[in-house]
Amino acid sequence: MVSQKVVIKNPTGLHLRPAGILCKEAMQFKSLITFQFRDNTANAKSVLSVLGACVKSGDEIEFTCEGEDEQEALKALVHAVESGLGE
Repeated sequence: MVSQKVVIKNPTGLHLRPAGILCKEAMQFKSLITFQFRDNTANAKSVLSVLGACVKSGDEIEFTCEGEDEQEALKALVHAVESGLGE
């Protein structure tokens, strides 16, 4: 299991479009991918779960990846968030 904290950079937070991009990225991997925000854990492969976390710009989340491709998954998701999730 690997984990890393990352700050949401896009100005509107994780609304529908960036949440969809995040989920699409997460679904490319076999690992279980979740993230912690405040006291909640969200499934990064579920758009509804990501939207339900209510993550805003400047918030810090912690990705946790567990499985055979966990290192690659973590690296890809952190890169996607740091590059602004398409915005």
